[in-house]
Amino acid sequence: MISQQKPHLHENWIDSYALRIVRNLQEAGFETYLVGGCVRDLLVGIHPKDFDIATNALPNQVRKRVPNAYVIGRRFKLVLVKRGDQQFEVATFRRNVTAEEIEAMGDDSVEGDNYFGTAEEDAQRRDFTVNAIFYDPVHHKLIDYCGGIRDIEDRVLRMIGDPKERLIEDPIRILRAIRLSHKLHFSIESTMRAAILECSAELKKSVLPRRREEWLKFLRLKEPHLAFMELFDLNILEQILPGLHSVFVNPAKMETFEIHLSRINSAGINKAEPTELFAGFMLAFMKAQYGEEPWNHEEVLNDARLAHFMREEMGIFKQEATVFFKALHIMNGLHRIENYARKGERRQMAFVHNEAFGLALKLCKMDYSLSASQMHYWHQQVEKYSHGLPTKASQEPRH
Repeated sequence: MISQQKPHLHENWIDSYALRIVRNLQEAGFETYLVGGCVRDLLVGIHPKDFDIATNALPNQVRKRVPNAYVIGRRFKLVLVKRGDQQFEVATFRRNVTAEEIEAMGDDSVEGDNYFGTAEEDAQRRDFTVNAIFYDPVHHKLIDYCGGIRDIEDRVLRMIGDPKERLIEDPIRILRAIRLSHKLHFSIESTMRAAILECSAELKKSVLPRRREEWLKFLRLKEPHLAFMELFDLNILEQILPGLHSVFVNPAKMETFEIHLSRINSAGINKAEPTELFAGFMLAFMKAQYGEEPWNHEEVLNDARLAHFMREEMGIFKQEATVFFKALHIMNGLHRIENYARKGERRQMAFVHNEAFGLALKLCKMDYSLSASQMHYWHQQVEKYSHGLPTKASQEPRH
C-alpha cells in the first residue's frame, strides 16, 4: 500500500458537499474516502463531474448520519445523497465472494453482491488500477493498494487481476478501457491490449443498454473519431457495430466519417443531450455510407438496414431517431431561403420553432453545407421569432 501525504491534485475542484459527507462520516468514526473516477481525474488535471464516496459504514448507518440520504438497490445496496440537482453515491466497502460462500448462498445471489469488506478488498474488486485510488480530503491523504499512482505517473491503463478473466467477467470493460485510454491519453498495458484482441467477441454477450451508454461516453470524448478508429483496429466494430465496420473497411468512407465526426465539437452539439450526440454521429455515418450528395429523404427514412443499425447496434431510441430525421428534412429547407421568404410570418415562425430546427443548424455546421451569409440569415430568423410574431412597431425601420 502507498499512503501519500499532501498529494499533487486539485483540491479546490472537490465539491464542498462531497467533502462534507466524508467529514460527517469520519467524525462518526467511519473510515471514509473519495474513490474512483473523481480521484483519478483530480490527479490527471480533469475537473470531475461526479464524486463517489466509499466507507466502512453500512448503508443504514450512512442513511442515519447523512441528511437527504436514501438506500437504493437490491443486488448492490448503496446510498444516494441528494442535494438540489446534485447527487452523490456512498457505497460500503465490498469484497469478492469466495467459492465456499457462493455454495452456501445457493440461489440467493442477492446477498452475494452485499458482502462487505475492507478498503483494500474493495480496491481489488475494481476494474483498473487508476480507478482504485482512495483520497481522504479531510486529512489530505492518498491510499493506493493497486499501484494506480505509479500507473498515472507512467500514463498507463492497467487491469487489476488477470485481464482476460476480468474482461470475460464483464465484457463492457473492453469499451471502458478504450474510452478511458483516449480520455486520459494513456496507453493500454500490453497484456490487457492482447486480452482485448482475444476477447472482443465476448462483447456480443453484453446488453444493448450498457453499450448505448458507452457509445454516448465515446461521443463525449474530445476526439471521438480516434476512439472509433481504435475499435476498428482491435476488431471490436466487426463484433458489435458491423454497420460501422462496413464503413471502416473502405478507406474513402472511413475518411469521410472521421472528418465529419471530428467536427462534432466545433458544430456546437450539446454533449449533455443524447439526441444531439447520436444525431451528430449518424450524420457522419450517413455521409460516409450514402455519399456527400443530397439523399432521397423517403428512401433513407425507409432503409431497413439503417433502422437496424440505429436501433439494434447503437441503441438509439425511437424518439431520438424521429428528431434526427426531422432535422435532416429541415436541413433541405435551410438551403431554400427564397421559398421560406415567400411564406407568411406564421408559417415562417412554425418552421424556426420546429423542435429539430436548432439541431438542423448544428448539423449544417458539421457538413459545411451553409455559407456564412446563409447561417447568419437563419440566426436572424431565430431572433426575429424568439418572442413570437413580431409586432408592427418592431418591424418599422429605425431612424
